[in-house]
Amino acid sequence: MKKVGIVGHFGFGHKLLNGQTIKVKILSEEFQNELGSGNVMTVDTHGGAKRVPAMIGNTITMFRNCENCMVLPAYKGVLVFTPLFSLLNKFYHRKTYYIVVGGWLDSYLNKYKWLEKLLKNYTAICVETTTMKNALEKRGFKNIELVANCKELPELSVRNLQHSFIEPYALCTFSRIMKGKGIENLIYAIQKVNENAGQIVYTLDIYGEVWKDYISEFEELQKDFPEYIKYKGSVNYDKSVETLKNYFALVFPTLFYTEGIPGTIIDAYAAGLPVISSRWESYDDVIEDNITGIGYEFGNDEALIDILETVKCDPQKLIDMKENCLRKAKEFSPRAIVGGFIQKFF
Repeated sequence: MKKVGIVGHFGFGHKLLNGQTIKVKILSEEFQNELGSGNVMTVDTHGGAKRVPAMIGNTITMFRNCENCMVLPAYKGVLVFTPLFSLLNKFYHRKTYYIVVGGWLDSYLNKYKWLEKLLKNYTAICVETTTMKNALEKRGFKNIELVANCKELPELSVRNLQHSFIEPYALCTFSRIMKGKGIENLIYAIQKVNENAGQIVYTLDIYGEVWKDYISEFEELQKDFPEYIKYKGSVNYDKSVETLKNYFALVFPTLFYTEGIPGTIIDAYAAGLPVISSRWESYDDVIEDNITGIGYEFGNDEALIDILETVKCDPQKLIDMKENCLRKAKEFSPRAIVGGFIQKFF
């Protein structure tokens, strides 16, 4: 009998860099480190509807052979795997866990109210933020646990931090590229600040996988990029610290109000980068305001411009946050997160 089985979007054989895939791979690797690879079984949900029969068959096999069964589903996956887990557990009586990716589950239940009863059958629903924990507990859930997002990243030492910056200040983004992540809003804001100054105050390097439904729009957008804005392609998450460490700051202009703990912010902290971010719902769970980053009003482009103008006048304010970011990064280590999970539940 294996110790744990994990259902998630592994995308074996594909180079996928979205947050869901990265999280499930990191958790799987750390469970293998802690328990041994022979004690961990994985079920890949990559492939869409045509692979659903195989996914169901593999999940049944997992329940037969694993003491603990967990799932990291996306939006549609919740509708498939929550009923499936509930049904199978009537026969196999395993400990079951829903590891939530992002912060959308509470609002999702407004549409799929019938899911609530089934979700309460999990041994634990592990959410990333206190905002989401509180929201679900208001619905009557008694099985909510706080389990932060995590990443295994190289530790940058304080002596390797860059503390000296001059204009133009090099900004970056490091997440999935799509309209909803606010990339167009950020480009507008940087162009506006530079135009107002009559010189290049900020440059912007954009890293990340372009969302498939946004590829053509982004290609058109790139045609009008000024010289100080560049798309730098995708970078594997284990190369993030090396890629980001010399930047002035990372910007996270998300338009998704229900973000959980974005992996890109963990990347930034590990590289010693303060974060300039919109104040999404769980902002305070991730960013210590004026300590590891600076926030602006959610969805307000003018507020973003104001923040960039303020930082331009006092760049030392952000530079002084860099050591705080390295400290904060330690809170998101997989060893700490998975080790604590095993100690509590296994």
